[in-house]
Amino acid sequence: MFVWLLVVMAVLGAPLFVLLGGAAMLGFHAIDYDPAIVAAEFQRIGQMPGLEAIPLFALAGYLLGAGQGPKRLVEVSEAWLGWLPGGLAVVAVVSCALFTAFTGASGVTIVALGGLLYPAMLSAGYPRPFVLGLLTAAGSLGLLFAPSLPLILYGFVAAQMGSQPPVAVADLFWAGLLPGTLMVVVLAALCMRQGWKLPRGEQFSLARGLAAIRGAAWELPLPVLVLGAIFSGWLAVSEAAAMTACYVLAVTCVIRRELSWRQFIDAASDAARMVGVLLIVLGMALALSNFMIDQEVPARLFDWVSRHVDKPWLFLLCLNVFLLLVGMLLDIFSAIVILVPILLPLAQGFGIHPVHLGIVMLANLQLGYFTPPVGMNLFIASFRFGEPVLSLVRHSWPFLLALLACLLAITWLPWLSLAPL
Repeated sequence: MFVWLLVVMAVLGAPLFVLLGGAAMLGFHAIDYDPAIVAAEFQRIGQMPGLEAIPLFALAGYLLGAGQGPKRLVEVSEAWLGWLPGGLAVVAVVSCALFTAFTGASGVTIVALGGLLYPAMLSAGYPRPFVLGLLTAAGSLGLLFAPSLPLILYGFVAAQMGSQPPVAVADLFWAGLLPGTLMVVVLAALCMRQGWKLPRGEQFSLARGLAAIRGAAWELPLPVLVLGAIFSGWLAVSEAAAMTACYVLAVTCVIRRELSWRQFIDAASDAARMVGVLLIVLGMALALSNFMIDQEVPARLFDWVSRHVDKPWLFLLCLNVFLLLVGMLLDIFSAIVILVPILLPLAQGFGIHPVHLGIVMLANLQLGYFTPPVGMNLFIASFRFGEPVLSLVRHSWPFLLALLACLLAITWLPWLSLAPL
């Protein structure tokens, strides 16, 4: 009876954490465990090391997005890359990737940068279908670059699973560099191909480039400071997150004074809501994961899969299809906390490195954001640009196919992820 109640609640649109928590309580009750163990598991997430990095990086990203940082980022990219064939389109790709890396949310990128890039590209002569397709696709770039929140969350959840070898967030930061760069370069190449048909932008001017750098003098050192501190071992990821939040707060609210007290409260509230939802889902998902581990669900699932799939490359192909479907239906944070406890033991059974699995998983979910028919970014872009979803699906197909080719390379060439380690 209770199982059917959960099904009905899911159909009626009950929150995800309610469904996960209800499933965990039913499971523990069925094996005569006290369902209160779910509350104990939820409380345990507050004692897990490194968790504070998630809200701190989220706060920094939302504060950056609320100020004039996106505009300055576009100005720097345009000054240094705008002279290329298709230069403004290349600027759009690079700007979206960098902005998404810090906000961790591709929908925010479309909303924040779309208003700047969309009219500029139309004025430069780019065909409207090309502009719509590019901005819809580029909005999900950057999730593989540090300090992306999905990278941190995957490392956090995988560490709780006791993977072998252990997964460190710093390793994931390194591992995402080449795959993320591959995706950016491929989209940039498509932009340059389109740009050959259009007049070139302004000739490169060193004076203009240096002026743009001076204009963004407070924002540009941030990635170097954060990643340098983590990769050098000077700071742990959580300490780097605290430094980032303090730095961004000082720059946006004290030095530049771009945010009023009301705007700061709004940005902090948005970050808190996003993190609050994430932590509730994480707590319920960990409780359900512990039930499945106690019942040896991953081991049984591996036995079943191994009877039907006998090669790692075939497993990865099936995983790609599955994750693209999941990426259409779930936001990336929920997908990570629900699926990692199931997929990590499966992948290790096929000899797949857990860091490689993380990059493959995030690359798939990144594409799932704008995979038709129900990718989330299709609807966000439809709202932002006033274009029907079906038109955006048609316009974004060439970019999706190009990124799918990158995804296959990332999946079947593990050294792209593992070489920097």
